[in-house]
Amino acid sequence: METSPFHCWLAPTPQDAKVMTPQATPLRADARRNRERLIVTAAEVFASGQAVSLDAIARRAGVGSGTLYRHFPTREDLVEEVYRDQVRSLRDDALTLLAEEQPVQALHAWMLRFAEWAGERRGICEALVAMSASGRFGTGPVCDEVQGVLGMMLEAGAAAGELRGDVDPVDVGGMLAGVLSVAGAPEQNAQLDRMFGLVIDGLRPRCSAP
Repeated sequence: METSPFHCWLAPTPQDAKVMTPQATPLRADARRNRERLIVTAAEVFASGQAVSLDAIARRAGVGSGTLYRHFPTREDLVEEVYRDQVRSLRDDALTLLAEEQPVQALHAWMLRFAEWAGERRGICEALVAMSASGRFGTGPVCDEVQGVLGMMLEAGAAAGELRGDVDPVDVGGMLAGVLSVAGAPEQNAQLDRMFGLVIDGLRPRCSAP
């Protein structure tokens, strides 16, 4: 039986989380080259849709597993670094939608756009789902950007009286990852749309009819 491309990877351990701190000093030239080689290799692997272990990525990049784990303690860290630059387009999409639609419609449309964006980047959904399951949805460049966009759209919806004003973007991001984990395949687009509709209904003011 074929598994969904959005299945969870193993959640990071508390020890992993402690390692996830910005580089305190600039990397040496050889360390920087190893890091860049790992990112390029991982991008190729993720684009191919193969389920490849971190150790296999290290071998393909021509470095040791220890080198990979020093730069990227968890798979989620590596995935987020690969997609660091590609996530910023989602903010532009949100701004365009807010300029053209009412906040509720804009948020629903953006969620569908995010699902399309993530579906083209297999690894990122796996990482987001694992982060949500482990309570780590809230660290790293991709999560930061997604939360920033969600916060902006939720604020616009609350100001218009269309959405609740007490919603944490982290919770909505977790729901977004959860929906993608069960309805992320292309043939599930109709279910995905329905489930995002249910999420939106849950974000409306309690006195508001769906």
